[in-house]
Amino acid sequence: MNQAELTIQHFFDPATSTFSYLVDDGAGSCAVIDPVMGYQANSGRTDPAPVDAVAEAIARRGLTLQWLLETHAHADHLSGAPYLRKRFGGTLAVGSGITAVQRVFRGVFNAEDLAVDGSQFQHLFADGEAFRIGRLQARALHAGGHTPADVAYLVEDPAGGPAAVFVGDTLFMPDVGTARCDFPGGDARQLYRSIQRLLALPGDTRLYLCHDYPPASREPAPGTTVAAQREGNIHVRDGIGEEEFVALRRARDATLAMPALMLPSVQVNVRAGSLPPAEANGVAYLKIPVDRL
Repeated sequence: MNQAELTIQHFFDPATSTFSYLVDDGAGSCAVIDPVMGYQANSGRTDPAPVDAVAEAIARRGLTLQWLLETHAHADHLSGAPYLRKRFGGTLAVGSGITAVQRVFRGVFNAEDLAVDGSQFQHLFADGEAFRIGRLQARALHAGGHTPADVAYLVEDPAGGPAAVFVGDTLFMPDVGTARCDFPGGDARQLYRSIQRLLALPGDTRLYLCHDYPPASREPAPGTTVAAQREGNIHVRDGIGEEEFVALRRARDATLAMPALMLPSVQVNVRAGSLPPAEANGVAYLKIPVDRL
């Protein structure tokens, strides 16, 4: 019998600066975190190329897809989770805070058909809930602030090495900083506290990021460590207190433009990556709320 082994493969979508991850236990079971479905805003067409790269890796290695894990309802890309689930099966999951996000955006998009109980997902994680990816032990950690639904996934290394934590949109690379908090339901104070919880983990803990927006001097990087963040994160390194962070985060957020794909992404991702129901002509439509956001 194969011994459990934590293996992580990352995939980068340059169009949205998003990292997706394939995590397997060395014995045939795997999870996918934050898969990307491409979307062409000028034509309204979806493009499976980013998620196809993940699907090809699963198929090539003969893995069984156990979990499709979303760190939150993304505002910069459409989820590729339903595409993978249709092909491989698996349980699509997110943090229990998704219900708060659904309530907000049902109003924004006047989406009366949108259930706001999280039932579009197969599982909603409670804070601290333990689960398994095959032989790997894992835990969901509430990490709100960017949105109320944000959750980080901590996966233990069965060989005794540093744990891996998939932090979603909480932290970026130290030279980039932290996630914005000005979306509906966002809270800079809550983000600071969520980050402090993550940075209380052992210094060698590996932090895997959902995005990287690197300066010209380096290539996109999928991850870093707790120690590197505590030493050098430009927004939240050691010595920066809550009030300083909140003031910095709010001032920066006031200068940021809306993500290019926020309107299509959010109304799809609060539905667990599914499009709104097709209309009588068989076509699904996405709404653009005028002067609402």
